[in-house]
Amino acid sequence: MEQLIIKTYCHIKNNHVYINGQPAFDYPEANSMHDFLKKAFKHFKPGYAKFYKMDDISKLGFLASEVILKDKPNQNCAPEDVGIVISNSQSTLVTDTEFQASIEDDDHFFPSPSVFVYTLPNIMMGEISIRHGFRGENAFYIFENFNANFVADYINQLFLSQKLKACIGGWVDQSSESYEAFIYWADDQKDGIPAIEHSGNEIERLYNLIR
Repeated sequence: MEQLIIKTYCHIKNNHVYINGQPAFDYPEANSMHDFLKKAFKHFKPGYAKFYKMDDISKLGFLASEVILKDKPNQNCAPEDVGIVISNSQSTLVTDTEFQASIEDDDHFFPSPSVFVYTLPNIMMGEISIRHGFRGENAFYIFENFNANFVADYINQLFLSQKLKACIGGWVDQSSESYEAFIYWADDQKDGIPAIEHSGNEIERLYNLIR
């Protein structure tokens, strides 16, 4: 059986987007994560109006996935063969706090369904799956820090058990002070590009390229 290899990866942090370790877009004067993501989305032009309805952490993960999928590495994959395994340290805490603020004031009680729907972290993966038609295994995990070995082992086991042939993996995190995304695409197709082994050590190395 072939082994999974990492084909492309994206970092988004500190108002910069990097593709395969190389700068692709920056907006250092952005006043907030929200402003930066809107500007970056317009730059990459995915053409998906539903992006503007998402909460910010979903926008972050969605934008990173759009960047790695822009050259369509998934074009030879059946929808049910593509999985998504993402993790972070905060779940949807920023969105949860926003929703809590909408219900804690008795005089201005206004629970927003459009905010509430994003108080589950797997909604981010749902947005990516809907956009690209992916129907494979989805899983979201919470760790204090990015656990590259866990993500690698989990995805590799799905591959070895023939539950998927390709996967989006990584880390998408947001707090009130900072944000970052590291998202990659891995599959088993040898297509002439330099192969990066899908292992914990290699994933950790790629993650740490941008600090």
